Amino acid sequence: MTLDRIGFAYNPTKEAALDLRERAEGWCEVRGIAHWAAAAGDTAALVRELPESGALVVLGGDGTFLRAARAVSEVDVPLLGVNLGKVGFLSKVETNDMETVLGQLVAGQFTLEARMALHAEVHPGGRPDASETYFALNDIAVARGSLARVCRIEVDIGPSHLATFTADGLVVASPTGSTGYSFSAGGPIVDPTSRNLIVTSIAGYLSAIRSVVVSPRHTVRVRVVDAYDVLMSADGREDRRLSIGDVVAVSEMPRPIRFIEPDGAVPFWDLLRQKSELLPS
Repeated sequence: MTLDRIGFAYNPTKEAALDLRERAEGWCEVRGIAHWAAAAGDTAALVRELPESGALVVLGGDGTFLRAARAVSEVDVPLLGVNLGKVGFLSKVETNDMETVLGQLVAGQFTLEARMALHAEVHPGGRPDASETYFALNDIAVARGSLARVCRIEVDIGPSHLATFTADGLVVASPTGSTGYSFSAGGPIVDPTSRNLIVTSIAGYLSAIRSVVVSPRHTVRVRVVDAYDVLMSADGREDRRLSIGDVVAVSEMPRPIRFIEPDGAVPFWDLLRQKSELLPS
C-alpha cells in the first residue's frame, strides 16, 4: 500500500507544531506529493478533506491526537502521530524522524494496527428512547465537577450489577486509553491491540472493587444515583453535565480506528518502558 495524498492535523496554539507543519508541507512539495493541513480541532475541515486522503499525520501531543481521532471516527483513514508532547503514548514518531517516516509512508513501508474505540450514549433520566452519542478513543469518564463532593454511581456490566461506588467518579477506558486517566486512577495497562473495556473507580471510598477488565461484548452502564455536580467527559475534551438518574452506556465502537505502524517502529512495551523513564519518580 502506498500513499499519494497526506493530510496533516496540527495544534494551532503551539509554535513548534506550526513549524513542524511547514517542514512537513515543504517535504511534500519538493517531492510533488499532494497534501493538505487543518487544525486538529476543526473536525468539519478534517472530515471534508479525509475521503481523498491515504493517511492523517497528527503533529502535536496526545491531546492533539485525540482531537484528530474524532474526525477519523467518521471517515476511515489511518492515523500516525508525530510527538510534540512530553510523553506521547499515542505517537509513534519523534520530530527528528518525521521526514524519514514520511518517506516510509510514501513507499508503503508500514502496516496498519486496529485499535478499539468507544461509543457512549447518554440517556437523560435513564430513558432508553432518548439518547445523545459520543465517541472516545481513550476513555469516557463520569466524575465530579469543580466542587469537592463525591458521587454515588451505580455500575452494571451487561445484565449484571457490579457495584455502587461512592467516589470522585469512574473511568471506562479502551485498551489504548489504559495508559491515561484510567492508569492514574489505579487501573491496569492493557495491550493496546486487545479488545476490552477497563472500568476503574476514581478515589473510591471503602470499595473492594477498584478496577475490572470487561469483554467488548458487554455494555457498561453507569447511572448517577446521587451527586451535587457531575460531568461526563469524552477523551477529556467534551464535557456534558449530568443529573441524578442519568445513565451513560459505554460499548465498543463497531469500527476500529486504524493506527499506522511504520516499519521499524518501537514496539508498545518497549515504548512504555522508555516513556515511563521520562516521568518523574
